[in-house]
Amino acid sequence: MSDALKTRILDVLRSLPAPDGGADVVSRDMVSDIFVADRKAFFSLSVAASDAERFEGFRQEAERRVSEVEGIDTAMVALTAERKGGGMAARPAPARPPQPAAPHPHHHPRPRQGGAAMPAPPAAPRPVRPDIPGIRRIVAVASGKGGVGKSTTAVNLALAFLARGMKVGLLDADIYGPSVPRLLHLSGKPETRNGRTMVPLEAYGLKAMSMGFLVEEETPMIWRGPMVMSALTQMLREVEWGDLDMLVVDMPPGTGDAQLTMAQSVPLAGAVIVSTPQDLALIDARKGLAMFRKVEVPVLGIVENMSYFVAPDTGKRYDIFGHGGARAEAERLGVPFLGEVPLEMVIRESSDAGRPVVAGDPTGPHAQVYRDIAARVLASIEGVSGTTLKAPTIVFE
Repeated sequence: MSDALKTRILDVLRSLPAPDGGADVVSRDMVSDIFVADRKAFFSLSVAASDAERFEGFRQEAERRVSEVEGIDTAMVALTAERKGGGMAARPAPARPPQPAAPHPHHHPRPRQGGAAMPAPPAAPRPVRPDIPGIRRIVAVASGKGGVGKSTTAVNLALAFLARGMKVGLLDADIYGPSVPRLLHLSGKPETRNGRTMVPLEAYGLKAMSMGFLVEEETPMIWRGPMVMSALTQMLREVEWGDLDMLVVDMPPGTGDAQLTMAQSVPLAGAVIVSTPQDLALIDARKGLAMFRKVEVPVLGIVENMSYFVAPDTGKRYDIFGHGGARAEAERLGVPFLGEVPLEMVIRESSDAGRPVVAGDPTGPHAQVYRDIAARVLASIEGVSGTTLKAPTIVFE
């Protein structure tokens, strides 16, 4: 990005009156480093947690005004408590509950009549967050590490839901390594409505959105956590998804800040964990599963990818990475085992060609594997939500 373009953006921010009546946000060092890729500007504003609501309108106005800067088409601005230099903004210490006075050394408390125990304090209410209109259910496809075939599984799972007559969208939340453009053979930039709402691209009847549509494939995404969350927020909330029965989210691999924040921000219908059979991959899968349980997201089950290989010339089966590890892990952890996906050349070749096997050979044996997994995922959702597939409230913090 040229210094002149950065200067123009900072000049715009200087001209905006701060909602708290203080000096402009630039002179107060509230603006993060500004990153521009393909005429799209990304930055964050550091505010105290107590001022987040007050600055929301300012954030929206900053996005609008920066998007009018010559050389910029759109802007993504996030509010964060993380300081530009990497430190955390000062936050008030959480209020401590009143502590009872220490008893006098010679005071003997009178026993409670009937020996009744003190009632337990009421559970803290769960936060209420606005929903995403039109989306009935969101399912995350996640893995504890990269390279286990998570994105291929997510795409074919989404297409398997579509084959059941559902309206389906696919969000590629892997900001640093988006795979969906290649897997669906999609390219080009999304159209926008009113200069803000993006229209998802479509392939095989599937609506898709990915950071790979917004920046060039070779552009490195060297972003910090607030920038990633700003992008994810906009790809969820500012995309014209329409009415969807299911939004499948291809999560980033691992259990870092982006994954945790995503899981906490969107009350998911559930998560599907993808692993390969070997012990090391299962260790990482356990971490992913533990993360979702920690934030009270139902784990719908585990998929064992690259489960086995059948030699095309002899028909002999080889368990290259071991076999049955994910099934045993699912049983040990008390979650459903969703199925085994073989290590097959046709799955790899069709994915590389941008024609996933469920779309390219919908009646073939490999497509049937994903269709069976989709059926088990829906059954698992039914088991979580009750006797019907009633959608949970889809909300975003």
